Amino acid sequence: MDSLTPKDHAEAVALFRAEIIGSLTCRELVRGELAEELRALAGKRFRPPGLDHTRSYTLPTLERWYYDYREGGLPALRPRPRSDRGRARALTPKQLELILDIRREHPSASAPLILRTLLADGRLIADAVRPVTLNRLFHAHGLDRRAARDGSGGHTRLRWQAERPGALWHGDVCHVGPLRIGGALRPLRIHGLLDDASRYVPALEAHHQEREVDMLGVWVRALRKHPAPGALYLDNGSTYRGDILRVACARLGVTLLHARPYDAPARGKMERFWRTLREGCLDHLGQVASLHDVNVRLWAFLDQHYHRAPHSSLMGKSPQTVHAQNPRPADALDESALRDALTVRESRRVRRDTTVSLRGEDWELEQGFLAGRKVTLAYCLVDPQEAPWVEHEGKSYPLHRVDPLANARRQRPPRRTTPADPNRPKPDFDPAGVLLDLATGRRPAKKEQP
Repeated sequence: MDSLTPKDHAEAVALFRAEIIGSLTCRELVRGELAEELRALAGKRFRPPGLDHTRSYTLPTLERWYYDYREGGLPALRPRPRSDRGRARALTPKQLELILDIRREHPSASAPLILRTLLADGRLIADAVRPVTLNRLFHAHGLDRRAARDGSGGHTRLRWQAERPGALWHGDVCHVGPLRIGGALRPLRIHGLLDDASRYVPALEAHHQEREVDMLGVWVRALRKHPAPGALYLDNGSTYRGDILRVACARLGVTLLHARPYDAPARGKMERFWRTLREGCLDHLGQVASLHDVNVRLWAFLDQHYHRAPHSSLMGKSPQTVHAQNPRPADALDESALRDALTVRESRRVRRDTTVSLRGEDWELEQGFLAGRKVTLAYCLVDPQEAPWVEHEGKSYPLHRVDPLANARRQRPPRRTTPADPNRPKPDFDPAGVLLDLATGRRPAKKEQP
């Protein structure tokens, strides 16, 4: 059974006082015997609650406790707070109001900073009040720094959760210390996705960079294993603000949400997972020589511990259990739909040598008639190693990387041209002859109007 304890310090003090004089209230005392018993108690030492030392109490104090207990019981023995508690008696009402107003307007300002500033500009005298007194004053008025920070903002913060697994995924990147590979230090970034309702992790991967294409790759691999979420909840970093992600989410029917800037508590679930991952895995990676070594440790942590461990936010259930108890029906997101959603198209002009540049690489067309034309280059982020292609007038043309050495020994392919009709007369066009006629005053031959 749970132990029954005093509800606050005042009740603990009342119990302590009742234990000292309680036996006297239960006895029938003759005249003069009460004073004798109280004198005996006044000569003893007792240890009050919350203190490490003992102390004695005077006869009038013990007598007051005795009569208060007889008349009002245990509540009458509770210590009474001072009437001027929290008022900082050394301050005038105007000074008190000024200090409270400063704290309301500047909740991050510490008590020493406020005192130092008011002393410097002459609005307080030296040694009028101490910082500890101001802190008690702020606490009594609900203006201590933690309360001011947690209670700031125009709206009350509420604990919320998605209605079902798969309704909302969180996405974020965890920055970890550099990783030594081949004698060189490389940055380590952990890309992760977290299901809000079940705390299940659909994807977790280590990369050296924090790019949009890396995040999209993690998302694609998660979508191949799990149905697309109803919404994707991200922060405001450049990794999550690109047009590619915005268009891909719209094509897949996924609502893209971003947290408010500078509102870290709104991303608390993801931050709490990063803390768990650091304490259970990242802080104890040991000797690793590649990203593969890091990834296999991350996946082992998820499969063998995190997904199976009871979670306090799930009423003691594990993320794997909650995720499995609420299966979602398979949707229509097949490989072709995924490829279509993550196909990027960009406009480029083909150079005279039938080459185009894409993502820092030069690609070559076999169709010479497209030289000088504006075309649409397309590439799919589902498979970053797949070659891009050209889309022009409803047709697709493959691209391959430019090989200048091979082109030096290669026969030039013919340029596709529209064959001319041999029976069609050539147009009459003689600019020099027209100018000669004007110079000599010769009347030019009459031409047929088109």
